[in-house]
Amino acid sequence: PKPSEEKGTRCVFGYPKLTGAKKAWTALVQESGRSSMTLAISSPADASVGSYNLYMREGSHTTPQSITNMVLLFNPWCTEDWVHLPEEAERQEYVMAEEGIIYRGSADRIGPLAWNFGQFEEDMVDICMKLLDMNPKCLRDPAEDFSARCNPIYVGRVVSAMINANGDRGILAGRWQTPYSGGVAPTKWSSSVDILRRWYKSYYSPVKYGQCWVFAGVMCTVLRCLGIPCRVVSNFQSAHDTDKSLTIDEYYTDQGVRPKESHDSVWNFHVWVEGWMKRPDLSGDSTYDGWQVLDPTPQEQSSGVFCCGPCPVKAVLEGHTDLKYDIPFVFAEVNADQVIWMLMRDGSKHRLHTDSSQIGQKISTKAVGAYRREDITASYKYPEVSKKERLVFEEAVRRGNEHKPRPELPLNPPALKLEITDEKESITGQDLELSLLLHSEHLQELSVQINAQAMRYTGVPDSLVYREEKDVLLQPKQDLKISIRIPFSLYGTKMLDNSSLKVSL
Repeated sequence: PKPSEEKGTRCVFGYPKLTGAKKAWTALVQESGRSSMTLAISSPADASVGSYNLYMREGSHTTPQSITNMVLLFNPWCTEDWVHLPEEAERQEYVMAEEGIIYRGSADRIGPLAWNFGQFEEDMVDICMKLLDMNPKCLRDPAEDFSARCNPIYVGRVVSAMINANGDRGILAGRWQTPYSGGVAPTKWSSSVDILRRWYKSYYSPVKYGQCWVFAGVMCTVLRCLGIPCRVVSNFQSAHDTDKSLTIDEYYTDQGVRPKESHDSVWNFHVWVEGWMKRPDLSGDSTYDGWQVLDPTPQEQSSGVFCCGPCPVKAVLEGHTDLKYDIPFVFAEVNADQVIWMLMRDGSKHRLHTDSSQIGQKISTKAVGAYRREDITASYKYPEVSKKERLVFEEAVRRGNEHKPRPELPLNPPALKLEITDEKESITGQDLELSLLLHSEHLQELSVQINAQAMRYTGVPDSLVYREEKDVLLQPKQDLKISIRIPFSLYGTKMLDNSSLKVSL
């Protein structure tokens, strides 16, 4: 598009300073000789990021001569920039660090994955500029898009959409089950650089394949390259709420097995990024400034596009779900209530239990300046089952107002208490040894059906790998321990495409 002073994509400035320039670009002489001059050029803090052509004209009648091309980025060192990050140690970690850690696994077994962000590799700036140029908003109206690139909120949302290839010429195609034919299994990636280069060299065809930590790792590279402070965040027991109800409905048959059809799910873990920026669009003060959730994994559409955020972490903490962007979805990921239902054979359903404390555990990121895990759960929610946490949940439901709070049907006190624990540490390749502890206040004769079902890390149930039925007699006020052994020969082959076993009764 033609550069425009009105849109902030063209500026005339000079030395000495010209009057009437609409934006405060300046040029200062650093060195001057007979045949050369060294200038220091400064841009205003709200200039659009992107590629610029620099021309020079001597006098008012000569033809401008092209001097150079340059790329302008956000500047977290500049106090007037919306991405300004005050602490130098944090700037070194969240902007300058090219290596990091992404956490995966489960809440009780968190594992670190070393990741190469590589944002300072020679070709990364060109690739990131091309990513911005290929976004659908730019293709529809380049002038408006270039003008809007002064705003990190806009840029963050664009990048979130362009990391996945759903509905645009984005970078990564997602796949959550084998086979991974025609591409690379998500578990094989350990660097954003290879992925970004493959996309660029293939003339913007999606790279196969990514899952949540891969999407997040690539987005962290792009944001850091553009000058936006960024960190990768992992949430364990992460809810996927499809209807903004802030509850996750989990269904079981009367035999204790989860059917495969379910809209909501709970992932073992989910990974997104946080970008640091101001949010003057939400508040006249700095209430919502700071870390913003940006999630490039294509889960749900936001305004018709597969993207998520920027969502202020402070708004999630306080349950302010009526603000931009996608706060109900992120709030549910970390603080939804989980409702367990039994599907009866006549088609009816019976609510068994509501759990307000399982969703959103050990929210993790790499610590500043150290290769260790930092728990940032307290920045997303107040302590579980505390009065404050329940008040925030009610506030989130009220502000969301798309769904009224579900009526809490009365539940009878449980006639039976049970607990399943590991008898020894689970090791891949060995039989699983578990203990089931039962307790009742009264004499009970029971038939206990034990099921173990393979689960994908996204919470999707798979094959039933183990079933056993035991008849037991519970004495009043006494514990009864039942040992469970699940042979590796039964579950081993089922785990090739899955990450956990869910034991139910």
